Amino acid sequence: MSQEKHALMAEMYNETFHDIKEGEIVRGTIVAFNDKEAVVDIGFKSEGFVLIEEFQNMDKLDVGSKIDVLIETFEDEDGRLVLSRLKAEKLKGWMKLGNTINEGDDVEGRIVKQVKGGFIVDVDGIEAFLPMSLSAFKGVSTDQIMASKYRFQVAKLNKLRKNLILSRREVVQKEKEEVRTKLWNELEKGQKRVGMVKGITDFGAFVDLGGVDGLLHITDMSWTRINHPSEVVSVGDKIEVLILDFDREQSKVSLGLKQIVANPWANIYEKYPTGSKTKGKIVNVMPYGVFVEIEKGIEGLLHSSEITWQKKLVNPHEMFKVGDEVDVQIINVDKDSKRISLSMKQLENNPWLEAGKKYVIGSKVKGKVRGFTDYGAFVELDSGLEGMIHISDMSWTKKINHPQDVLQKGQDVEIIVLAVDPDNRKINLGLKQLLPNPWPQIADKYCVDAEVDAEVVLNSNFGVFVKLEDEVEALVYSSEIDKEKAAALKPGDKLKVKIIKVDVEQMKIGVSARI
Repeated sequence: MSQEKHALMAEMYNETFHDIKEGEIVRGTIVAFNDKEAVVDIGFKSEGFVLIEEFQNMDKLDVGSKIDVLIETFEDEDGRLVLSRLKAEKLKGWMKLGNTINEGDDVEGRIVKQVKGGFIVDVDGIEAFLPMSLSAFKGVSTDQIMASKYRFQVAKLNKLRKNLILSRREVVQKEKEEVRTKLWNELEKGQKRVGMVKGITDFGAFVDLGGVDGLLHITDMSWTRINHPSEVVSVGDKIEVLILDFDREQSKVSLGLKQIVANPWANIYEKYPTGSKTKGKIVNVMPYGVFVEIEKGIEGLLHSSEITWQKKLVNPHEMFKVGDEVDVQIINVDKDSKRISLSMKQLENNPWLEAGKKYVIGSKVKGKVRGFTDYGAFVELDSGLEGMIHISDMSWTKKINHPQDVLQKGQDVEIIVLAVDPDNRKINLGLKQLLPNPWPQIADKYCVDAEVDAEVVLNSNFGVFVKLEDEVEALVYSSEIDKEKAAALKPGDKLKVKIIKVDVEQMKIGVSARI
């Protein structure tokens, strides 16, 4: 072949290829794959290569698929044509958006990865940067963030350097305002809405209705009495509430939870007439009684005085615990105050009605010491009723300072019935009355003006108590003893005294130390 003909054929061959330049975007066809690259025919004299990793975020591609690529270089160190799909997408993005968007505009994109200080966002092929401080992502994992598309605001744009910085904070705030406005426009009194509890205080709970917070006051949480809102709701709970009232100008919404269900007090007189019997569960124990839930939202007070006939006052903590089930009788209902008074003892026969017949005055009975006061001891009788031994009825002759000096708690005793008062639920008992009154004999033994030896028992402000013999004591009046001498006396000291007074009725002996 002549040289002239060869040159002509070469020229014709070259004319079959496109006139392309580096940095240009061209359409190509995938013709093959190797381990690292895709081989692409762009109509050039040689095929180009695109790294496989540039196809990670695309649907699966096969041989024959058409793609846009950017020509990076016609010849690398190995003399190969190097192409880039990602750079082509980025350039196309800038070509599409570069002349249409400005700072402050909204764009849509997808988070592709997290980097130091923020995230990389794909906006129509443009690689934009979202600073962490402008992301408005709080408490959300990276996996969750990358699962959705988001709207962003263009915070900074440099078209020459192809630099795009985004912000999501303003978009989120705008969306919240739109939601708030929509919600305020939809709110109506009596409307039911679902919200999430976002905070709890002593007086109620704050509920997020979806952009607008409402207050659920403690008094509107339950028809029954509660001590703290945390007994009903917890932070994070999703609850259905009723719009009781709202003030858009003051940004206040009042919510109700108990109003979702019917008021159980509405027909309370019909459901629980006075004298009716019912069952309930103890929900709170107080020193003065227990609160009993007789149905959801309805509680009554079982006062300590209505627990038993046997004792005037009982300690509810010793008898009940929360969760106990009890039988009670309705003794009073006050719908306006939402109060119900309950009784347990009314379910039993009143033993005091028969107390006068059972405990005849002067009869001997047995009982067990149950407790003390400064002035006596309480004794439980075999019927369960309680009587008292006054401190003055414990000994004929001895001065008793404390009931515990004579009796012990839990001690079995035999006593005499002195008086019975069923109306006031009182039984007076005597311990000393088990023995004959020794004072007539004492009066005969200790005549006035007789001088006897005594032993000091107690030195008090108004005199000195002395013992004349076992169980027989007398008082040295303060006027009948020298002050200095009295001050020096102590229990156990011996003292010579003279009998100056014997009072059989009052069961007292007065003596003098001035001999």
